Amino acid sequence: MVNRIERLHALTESLRRAGARGRTAEQLADEFEVTSRTIKRDLAALEASGLPVWGRTGPGGGYGLAQGSSLPPVNFTAAQALALSAAVAVSTQAPFSDAARTATRKVLDVLDPLTRRQATDLGHRVWVDVGPSAPRRVMSMLEQALVEQVTVNLAYTDAQGRSTLREVEPIIFALTGGRWLLVGWCRLRDDVRWFDLSRIQAATATPPPLHRPSRHRNRHPAGASTAGRRLTRPETDR
Repeated sequence: MVNRIERLHALTESLRRAGARGRTAEQLADEFEVTSRTIKRDLAALEASGLPVWGRTGPGGGYGLAQGSSLPPVNFTAAQALALSAAVAVSTQAPFSDAARTATRKVLDVLDPLTRRQATDLGHRVWVDVGPSAPRRVMSMLEQALVEQVTVNLAYTDAQGRSTLREVEPIIFALTGGRWLLVGWCRLRDDVRWFDLSRIQAATATPPPLHRPSRHRNRHPAGASTAGRRLTRPETDR
């Protein structure tokens, strides 16, 4: 008889292997040598944790996982889990940090109690000196724009305190000198610009305009005639 954490993991993998046909509660109960009631309780726990479990009633019914909703299983050693936890713990200002913390919690949830405690403790023993970033509402919009490759409208204040509105095509996030920056093609300046995330007051993603190709598509900033210098010696927009 396996413990509940191991059974929940094995139950998830059994549903994943079953694919679209799913498994009945009785089949799962026989596989794990528990009652159907226990299986249904475990399925409810998996669904409550965010796993996309579906259920069908009647003849041919059963339980399964929504296809394409999760990655294949990945096995972590205790050392790898410790390293992941420490890296995420010191990246609170980084882009996509919320998603990284959520992913780390999922990894920690399946570790044994001792390793989980060690990983949590290690996260408090690593320190990185990184300056402030943009508010979470702004970061979420910038992350979305970068992933979906759409332009973003920025309310930006430069080092001299001047406020401007910018339409920017995001290229990369960059960390340099303890600051997180957004590198993008600024349509106001008609050039690549580096924007200090802490100076962005608001951001809204916009659909790409029709018949207006991106000026930086398939081009890394270092490939531009002037961007190579900026990549080595970054200058925030002024």
